Amino acid sequence: MAETPELKARAAAALAELVRLRHMVATEGRRLYRGWRKRIVRAAFAPSALNFAHYLVLRRHDLRPLQRRLMALGISSLGRLEGRVLVSLDAVIVALAALADEAVKNCRAPSEARFFRGETRLAAQAAGIFGPPHRGRTGRILVTLPTEAADDPGLIEALATRGADAMRINCAHDSRAVWTRMVANIRAAEGKIGRRLPVLMDIAGPKVRTDRVLTPPDRSRLHIGDIALLAPEILPALPEVPFQLTCTEPRIFGSIHVGDAVSIDDGQLQGAVIGEAHGGYLVRIARGKLAGVGLRPGKGLNFPDTELALDPLTAKDREDLDFVAANADMIGHSFVQNADHVAALQGELSRRRSDWQSIALVGKIETPRAVRNLPEIIVQAAGHQPFAVMIARGDLAVEMGFERVAEMQEEILWLAEAANVPVIWATQVLEDLVKKGLPSRGEMTDAAMAARAECVLLNKGPNVAAAVDVLDRLLRRMGEHQIKKTPTLRALRSWPDRSADSVRATQRPSGPRAPRRTTVS
Repeated sequence: MAETPELKARAAAALAELVRLRHMVATEGRRLYRGWRKRIVRAAFAPSALNFAHYLVLRRHDLRPLQRRLMALGISSLGRLEGRVLVSLDAVIVALAALADEAVKNCRAPSEARFFRGETRLAAQAAGIFGPPHRGRTGRILVTLPTEAADDPGLIEALATRGADAMRINCAHDSRAVWTRMVANIRAAEGKIGRRLPVLMDIAGPKVRTDRVLTPPDRSRLHIGDIALLAPEILPALPEVPFQLTCTEPRIFGSIHVGDAVSIDDGQLQGAVIGEAHGGYLVRIARGKLAGVGLRPGKGLNFPDTELALDPLTAKDREDLDFVAANADMIGHSFVQNADHVAALQGELSRRRSDWQSIALVGKIETPRAVRNLPEIIVQAAGHQPFAVMIARGDLAVEMGFERVAEMQEEILWLAEAANVPVIWATQVLEDLVKKGLPSRGEMTDAAMAARAECVLLNKGPNVAAAVDVLDRLLRRMGEHQIKKTPTLRALRSWPDRSADSVRATQRPSGPRAPRRTTVS
């Protein structure tokens, strides 16, 4: 064919580039992995960590031009290699070598089992943490229990019967007595339904909130353009600053600077520190609800640009850990931001249980600092015990900006898959359905996208049982179409094949015909 020499030349050029890329990824990835070895005491994580190192090295490079050249050659692109970096590169190299009619040394086509080994490891990790796949789907459903679950054993049994795989207890709410009854009801439900219901208990962490507030007599709502005084104490009414507030963590005042971003009420009001005054900081509201937001105690305060240097384990957390370590299958680490935070929690666990490494740890990724440090968080955590990542989209949206959440959740999914670490997709999943009885169109699409995670978290609400039903069906349907980022190419059934009917309708009786010649163009 006329295009063969040109095609071979293009394949040979891509082959040379890919061979160089593979050598660099293997060399630098091995070097990165060696730096992690002292943190990896869990042998099962070692091959996953090596693949993770390869992935991080690979993603330092812009692969878009190479991807397009491979696609034009009809060769698989590199867009789905998270869990299998080197074997994916090997498979493409072997295919390119055949196309270019060249021999490649020290490279062989991977077997199918070897190619999908990362998928197998990730599936095993998910099964170990959340339990085996349930009712024909790979994604699990995790449900936050309301207080009523402590005194209503039937509620937990109903959730599990409808398809819930695991139960979450939020230690920021209720008490040890309530948690005790919840756990007892979960274990009783396990006996009735005949399968394990792993328990996730979240330790609360240092959540900064509004404490005392002062508003002018004529209105209590802050609007865009308003200025509020954030200070250690409420002062007598100041005409020039009619809104005042204090916070639950006075230690943050040593970390705040002019220009720092500030978010109030979980992002409903956003602004920045514009100056110092009256022993505190003046905050101007730049974005928020057009109708304003009421300034009240107990609302979340976030400082996305500020290193607040708060201990991720509060005194309450350490007290709660006594109960959590004895009763939970998974521990949710709120506001974890680096490997040292993980090591501190692991140290606390080791003082409470000799087999602490059998407890799964869930790192809740809620801040820009946690996103930046995600590789070291994964290595420190998964290097010692089963580990999953929770994409805590609520605080993450407030800290990073609402428009960046979609981008960040994608990158977190990719990094976790490369490390064979399961992911929990969290915050406001089917929230209207859970709380009001009917889902919005957008949240149904969001829930469908959540099928790329190993687990989806539903929050508590009066209609949560129905939401479990809907999510169970949705995850099973989406699982037929896609595994992580990879389409499965199931036959489409929404558009019936009318071609046979069309042919029959247009056929006319006739005598024998000459054979047709088929031309491939």
